[in-house]
Amino acid sequence: MPPTVTPELFAQLPHLIHEALDRHAAQRPADLALINATRGTQMTWSQLREASLALAAELHRMGLRKGDFLATSLPLLNEHIILEYACFRLGVVHAPLDLRLSPAEVLRCIGLIQAKAYIYLDSFAALADPVRQSCPSVEHLIEFPNAFAAIMARATPGPIPGGIEETDGAQVIFTTGSTGSPKPALLSHVGITCQNLCLGSAFDFGPGQRVLCNLPASHVGGQAELLLTSLYMGGTAVTLEIFDAIKSLDAVERHGVTLIGQIPAMFQMEWRTDGYARRDLTSVRGAVYGGQSVPRAFLESMLRMAPSIGTGLGLTEASGFCTYTDLTGDFESVARSIGHATPLYPMSIRREMSGHGAAGEEVAAGEIGHVCFRGPQTFLGYVGDPAATARAISTDGWLYTGDMGFVDASGLHFAGRAKWVLKPAGNQVFPGDIENHISLLPQVASAGVVGHEHHIWSEGILAFVEKRPGTEVTEAELRKHSRSLTSYMRPLHYVILEPGSMPLNRTAKVDIVKLQQMARDEVSRLRERGRWDGAQAEA
Repeated sequence: MPPTVTPELFAQLPHLIHEALDRHAAQRPADLALINATRGTQMTWSQLREASLALAAELHRMGLRKGDFLATSLPLLNEHIILEYACFRLGVVHAPLDLRLSPAEVLRCIGLIQAKAYIYLDSFAALADPVRQSCPSVEHLIEFPNAFAAIMARATPGPIPGGIEETDGAQVIFTTGSTGSPKPALLSHVGITCQNLCLGSAFDFGPGQRVLCNLPASHVGGQAELLLTSLYMGGTAVTLEIFDAIKSLDAVERHGVTLIGQIPAMFQMEWRTDGYARRDLTSVRGAVYGGQSVPRAFLESMLRMAPSIGTGLGLTEASGFCTYTDLTGDFESVARSIGHATPLYPMSIRREMSGHGAAGEEVAAGEIGHVCFRGPQTFLGYVGDPAATARAISTDGWLYTGDMGFVDASGLHFAGRAKWVLKPAGNQVFPGDIENHISLLPQVASAGVVGHEHHIWSEGILAFVEKRPGTEVTEAELRKHSRSLTSYMRPLHYVILEPGSMPLNRTAKVDIVKLQQMARDEVSRLRERGRWDGAQAEA
């Protein structure tokens, strides 16, 4: 079981995200906090602290105040990290957006949180006018690099208001909930720093570690789990602005990365690169995966990459990881469960919520129920959506994760999902969103979407499409139509069905069980032709 972290220990440590940065800057100002592996630049603890203080003062002079929201469409640039720490100091809520979102999705996200400022890459310049027209809350529209560089150039130290509380909002991470549409989950300072301590203690973050940070800047894994845990615990964050398998391995070799945390699909892509066997990865001491269950062969491959491996359960609404296995060289130990919770954020397996919103009673040991957590890591709620928040957090404070499972002596075990979602490459996708989009085509009578195991993406998406009588639709038309979906939502393969042949259950709904069997048969045929497990969607 991972090292124990207690409420007493956490009480002695910083509960505001930026306080940990200030502590490390005071103790080891010249040590490296950041190595940007994309550009080959470095920042010391002192440099990161001073830059974030100056930018915080400038943002305050621009009129940004505690409780305001600042949205970004930026990769994991050094400037982006300075910006978010400046926001933490002011009590401004940092809201990083997925760079793969469509323009309409960006406008929706900005509108949901009523962002006061939006900072975007120059490649997103076409969004400027739509934001001005559709998002009246935005008072500061700032393009990177030029306009942002001007702000950084005039940023000088100055007074910064205090009064930031540990329970204040710090960051919004947009997550796919039960409706399938992105929801703004508001994470607090104490939620993130509690997760930082638990994750950092379980998997040995800290001084002397160089942690590869190559998950998206919009993802809880890229933020609270990797970047902010590295900096909270005093390790060096080796950042990659955008994930690339070859560049990730280059970063490991060039900068002596000691700890890697990724979703399974990222490991698979790295292992499949040319020359992987000749890579010098001897600096790596630990590798951690999250997001999905994996076969034992995957764990064996991980142990060829690092001498110690681990995993656990993580989700946005819990500010990141909330269960942990040992970090160990015994893959059988890792395969037994998805780990244990800590005393700081206890877990309970419970029955469903009551109609009044109270948590259901705890089930007997070994019995399957809803996986729940209660404590400081639980998010503050979905911004502007109290109804969705009430469905996630019971009136007595239990976070319902949407997972079903049971606990035994070896830890937590999954038994299914209460809210059925697909997870291609670790992204949560609600099938109904894809089905509704496909059904917009006039030739489509109905659509059913299921997932199937994929050697790179962990789960690939198949769409079964029933034609309307008297019409024709081609796979090429379906692929063209789906280009407006976010990339990870696009089906890898389409099966076109004749009118009236979509399998239905007794309530006249699409029979998912039957579709899953059809998907297994279809993937078997595709694999015989080498057309399923590649890195690209089918042509």
